[in-house]
Amino acid sequence: MTATADAEAAANELTPLADYLGSVLRRLRALPPLDLDLTQAHGNVLAEDVVAPHAFPAFDQAAVDGYAARWEDISGGGRGPSYVPAPSGTPGGRTIRLNVVGDLGAASWRPVRLTPGSCFSVAAGAPLPVAADVVVPVEWTDQGMAAVEIFRAPKRGYGVRRAGEELAVGTLLARAGTYVSPALVAVFAATGIGHVVVRPSPRVVIVATGDELVDVGRGSQPGQVVDANSHALTAAAAEVGALAYRVGICDDDPEGLRGLLEDQTLRADLIITTGGTGTGPGDMVRRILSRREGGRAGPVTFTDVALYPGTALGFGTVGAEEVPVVCLPGDPGAALIGFEVLARPAIQLLAGAEPVFRPSVRAHLLETVSSPGGLREFRPAHVAERRGGGYTVQPLSGGPFTLSGLAEANGLLVLGERVTTAAAGSTVDVLLLDRRR
Repeated sequence: MTATADAEAAANELTPLADYLGSVLRRLRALPPLDLDLTQAHGNVLAEDVVAPHAFPAFDQAAVDGYAARWEDISGGGRGPSYVPAPSGTPGGRTIRLNVVGDLGAASWRPVRLTPGSCFSVAAGAPLPVAADVVVPVEWTDQGMAAVEIFRAPKRGYGVRRAGEELAVGTLLARAGTYVSPALVAVFAATGIGHVVVRPSPRVVIVATGDELVDVGRGSQPGQVVDANSHALTAAAAEVGALAYRVGICDDDPEGLRGLLEDQTLRADLIITTGGTGTGPGDMVRRILSRREGGRAGPVTFTDVALYPGTALGFGTVGAEEVPVVCLPGDPGAALIGFEVLARPAIQLLAGAEPVFRPSVRAHLLETVSSPGGLREFRPAHVAERRGGGYTVQPLSGGPFTLSGLAEANGLLVLGERVTTAAAGSTVDVLLLDRRR
């Protein structure tokens, strides 16, 4: 049997990524909802639909600074206005003069009514006088105080915002599963909502494992590897909206690892470990967490998934509270890809967010690439919109294991299990990464 045939036979024994993700995500449930003050709700996901208890705007109001008037008075259809010669250069040859009978600001509350031939000076946001159906902008007048001359007549309804014209009482403002953005906070507040029911942000604890690990602030040397993973995964969890906690490095000590995980279940909704998921002599996480005790399987099941990079992934629960735990590989590139395909969807599901997966597009491949048969590959890439529509994608050099490529990427090129070569010019799937640049 050839080396290629051996590789394909080995790949056929792996669990398809889609099947594995489905089996994991079906075991997770969104966190119980909380009733939060509006100022604390930003960044969370709504647990129930929200409807408007009050209209917005709440009353008829001026949309611009100017003069609130009756349109028939300024259009020439009424009896009240006086016509005077227009200033030099004014179109139409004459202006309209109205008596200014008062001023209204945003804090005005007494109801007032217009009479023919009169108007009120109003500030934007001020309640409109009864019978007013137009606001003449200040710059279209001589800005008079006792009487005003209007050089240009707007259309009926100009500068007026009617009660409920944007949002009526009972309007569905947002559905369950919607992310609470700053703009949505403003909508809720404007319609009289002070509390909303949301899913809490998941508390995610990140643990790096391995005797070889040392903390940041130094360079790696033989026998020592700087712990990049726990820092990167903490940042990745925070980017999703989780409350992320890095607990540091845990040595390959069975009792120490069990004790650490047990302690963290008190403050975690999800635990992520990195390192030790393989079957080598130093892979203690898999050996410890999958060990059968008392005839029962270990708390975590490790599966060899048809994923490149990083085929070995673990999932299960730990502690009396059965807190979910995701075990990712130790290679930094494989750990970050594993986070994207497994840990990130798990966090989204716990948070009640929809959809749980990143958005994807179909893109025109600019360079021919090869991929290992039988594995679904996620490769760092740069995706760009084409003028006239559509997308192009450029694979970044170094393949999926390079941290520099992941740092530069704004997308992940996805090559399916049956793809061994993707030719330039073909159409491929690309996951869009959320890069704030």
